[in-house]
Parts: sequence; C-alpha cells; structure tokens
Amino acid sequence: MAPAVSFVIPVLDDADRLRACLDAIVAGTPEEVDVEIVVADNGSTDGSAQVARERGARVLGLPGLRLGELRNRAASATRGNILAFVDADNEIAPHWIAACLDVLSDRATVAAGAPYTPPNPATWVQRLYDGLRRHPADRQPVDWLGSGNMAVRRAAFEEVGGFDTTLETCEDVDLCRKLRARGYDLVADRRMRNVHHGDPRTLGQVFFGELWRGRDNLRVSLRAPHSARTMASAVVPIVNLAAMAVVALGTLSMTRAGLTVAAGAAGLVVVAVTLRATMMIASAGASDPPYTSLARRLGDLHLAAAVAAAYEAGRGLALVTRARHGRRRAAVPVRGAA
Repeated sequence: MAPAVSFVIPVLDDADRLRACLDAIVAGTPEEVDVEIVVADNGSTDGSAQVARERGARVLGLPGLRLGELRNRAASATRGNILAFVDADNEIAPHWIAACLDVLSDRATVAAGAPYTPPNPATWVQRLYDGLRRHPADRQPVDWLGSGNMAVRRAAFEEVGGFDTTLETCEDVDLCRKLRARGYDLVADRRMRNVHHGDPRTLGQVFFGELWRGRDNLRVSLRAPHSARTMASAVVPIVNLAAMAVVALGTLSMTRAGLTVAAGAAGLVVVAVTLRATMMIASAGASDPPYTSLARRLGDLHLAAAVAAAYEAGRGLALVTRARHGRRRAAVPVRGAA
C-alpha cells in the first residue's frame, strides 16, 4: 500500500537542522499513519545524507539542481497520495500530520499548510520580520503557501506539472497560482505551523535574502491569475527601484534642481517604508502571544522601519542584480536549504 504522506525534504550542507526537522516528523507521526521520507541531497559534504539515513529517510543524491527541479525529482520518487514539502531548516508542529490529513479530507482542497513562524527565542529582526506574514486565526483559504511548509495532493501537483524548473525563486508562488487557476482551493491551518530556523536574524540577512528571493518576483507576479496583491508585488519594487535611482542621480548632480528631485524621491521611499513598517507592527507577534502591548508595538516602529527598509531595498535591487543563492547563504552563518 502507498504511504498516506510522502515528505520531500531538500538539503544542502545543513545536517544539524535536518536532524531536528526529521526528528519532528518522526515524533509527530501517528501510529496509524504510514509516512515515507525522501531527502533530496543537493550535494552536501557535511554528513547530511548520513543524518537522513540514520532516521529512516531515503536519500537521493541530486547535486547542482535548482530547488524546483530538486523537489520535482524527489516527488517523482515517492509513492504517497499526499506530497509534504518541508525544508531542512523547518521543524513541524507535533500534530502537523494529523492536521494535514484532516484539512485534505475535504476533496475541494488540494493544498494545505501555514506561514512559517520564527524560532524561539527570536531576535528583534526575526520578531518584526514575522510581521510580513499573515497567520491564520484558525483555518482560512489563501492564495499562496510556502514550499517549506506545504502539503499537496499528488494528482493535482502532477496535473499542473509540479514546480517550474526555470525559476530560481518564487516557484511556490507559481505552483499555487497554477493550482488556483484550475479552480482548486488552498487552505492555511494554524495547526500546521512550523518553526523556520532559517528566518533572517540580522538586517543584512533580510537584505540579501530578498535580493535573492526577489529575482523572479516580477516574472511570477505578472502571471495569471492576477489580483490586487500580486500586482502590488510587481509594482512596488519597480517604484522603489526608480525612487532609489532618482535619489542617487539627483544627489550626485549636486544641483539645486537635482537635489530637490532627490528629496522628493527620498520622501516617496520613506512613505513606502513607513507603510510597510506600520503593517508589520500591526501583524507582528501573531506567533508570539506575549507581543500584544500597543505601546510596545509603537515603540518598535523605528525597528520595524529598519527591517522594512532592508526588505524594500533588497526587493527593488533584485530587479537589476541577479544575486545567486550562494550569496544569500554566505550572509547566513548556519547554512540552510530554504
């Protein structure tokens, strides 16, 4: 008989966090549920493959592949009717598998998951960066699920051709769009939360993470189906990049007119950052219940603005700078696949 759930976990030199990831899956597997785990090793040299085998996972050596193709190849080697995509630096909640099966018992729903949560204790950057996410209060339909914490019906996954292997980033956004275009439902359920140990701990990690992650954002945002949110995702980085260019050129001109235009463009950037920071403050702490004091949130507005500035700068510059995954990983002391 085919297993109920097949976990697909990509990894590249992340043995310690892979160990925690696999231990959480093993500990959270109900006795009556058959689960298989396939680890797609992207060319690790740190013993990640051995860690996976010690925990009963099957290891596929797939060096040098992009994440989309890595996941597709590993998924094709599994047998379950449900494909659970979890990254090596993610640690699922104890009842994740049971919740996954419960959500997908609704035949209209083909994908389920939840936004990542930061590790505990979190740095102030991680706590405020979490404000960029929309955490469900219970269970709700969504347009997008992150591929580090997503379960998809195999039939639907294969029907839309899996992940787009031409993309280096945003392949999960593209997959979710293809599923929605077929009329399928995607659901976020708080019981399927996980801890993302790869959340950026510093402003530098926010910037380089978005510099890499944003490289395919425009390309994917312009694909159907469109919505106000997807169009904003495409337009805002363009506006920010243009404003940053005007600020730089106007300042370098050292003329009154140039400096005036630069000041106006700088004001536009400040407005964009302030709006982003305000939204972050409004939703930050959804995964951290003690973070409820309005005074504390308002006091963190300047910190949220710093995170928002790093985020917006990375997303804007990603349009003209083809940062590679290796540059992002170099900014993160502990290496990860996500």
